[in-house]
Amino acid sequence: MLRNTSFFLVATAICGSGLAQAPADTAKTAATAPPALSITGSADIYYRYDFNRPTFAPYNSYTSFTQTHDQVQLGMATVKLEHKTAKVDMVADLGFGKRAQDFDYADYAPPLGNGGGGILQAIKQLYISYSPASWIKFTGGTWATHIGYEVADAYANRNYSMSYMFTNGPFSHTGLRADLTSGKSGFMIGVSNPTDYRIVPQVAQNNKNLIAQYSYAASDNFKLYLNYVGGRDVADNKVHQYDLVLNSKISRTFGIGANGTVNVSSAKGKDGYDPSKTWYGAAVYLLLDPKPWFGLTLREEYFSDKDGVKILTGGDIFASTLTASFKVDGFTFMPELRLDNASTQLFAKHDGTTTKTDPSFLLAAIYSF
Repeated sequence: MLRNTSFFLVATAICGSGLAQAPADTAKTAATAPPALSITGSADIYYRYDFNRPTFAPYNSYTSFTQTHDQVQLGMATVKLEHKTAKVDMVADLGFGKRAQDFDYADYAPPLGNGGGGILQAIKQLYISYSPASWIKFTGGTWATHIGYEVADAYANRNYSMSYMFTNGPFSHTGLRADLTSGKSGFMIGVSNPTDYRIVPQVAQNNKNLIAQYSYAASDNFKLYLNYVGGRDVADNKVHQYDLVLNSKISRTFGIGANGTVNVSSAKGKDGYDPSKTWYGAAVYLLLDPKPWFGLTLREEYFSDKDGVKILTGGDIFASTLTASFKVDGFTFMPELRLDNASTQLFAKHDGTTTKTDPSFLLAAIYSF
């Protein structure tokens, strides 16, 4: 499920023709109309075992939310409140736990964080949208990024562990945006704070990002998203990211997802901006659902950081993740095998030596309503 769901909330317009309806039809319409207030939520826990048996953090896990070894860990509990009228939509999406804390790293992490922490970390999304017409919507607040294939909520992903692209790409944006639809195409453009910051440090309060998206839905079985975010970050570096997401349903039981992203940054130096550095990645998701209660997902990801922007040792990583999903009502049980291969000696072993390869196993339990 894509992170960009918040960008395609279609304005609800309930067209009433009560005067022309028979009483029975009117009653049926009232009974099937969606409630103005909806409340959803989720909770997840997991256990991860690293076969290299590392003895110190991040335990060979260089992606978000699963930086543990041989421990049962709490993920995140969420509650999402959404209230709609014909033209206005309010969303308050709250998360509690280590996953939520990591999602809001920017507002409390040193050296540039403003020490938000506390209750601010519980706010994953908080925005208000206004739709003056069915084809346009204006939104202000904080929302999950449109960049990438994966999202922060465990129940909405096909794999439990996260990709390198998700970990190093944007998490959220705070600002203003406009969404427009025309036939099968959608357009979004907006202005936001530097990526992931709800509270901008005083030294960077004038820095802004431009965000944009073009989407095309040829049918329910094929969708394309072209994404962009760029501007100056809180350290006044220039950062631009270009992203492509594809979703295709081949048959009733098989689908394919794909994500590619390129990030180009220029650090601010004493004499202007340094030469640009680049990291990029690509992933394919093979989705098999032979039964309503059982599914398999294979994620194959390549992540390149030869300039050492994100991985201090530079180089590249190829990661294979196979996840099974067993579903009963709102409960999902996910066993997962993962193998990461790096071009450098990135991973630690129990005896203190290093290796290029890291196999791990994970069990996750997720409930959503």
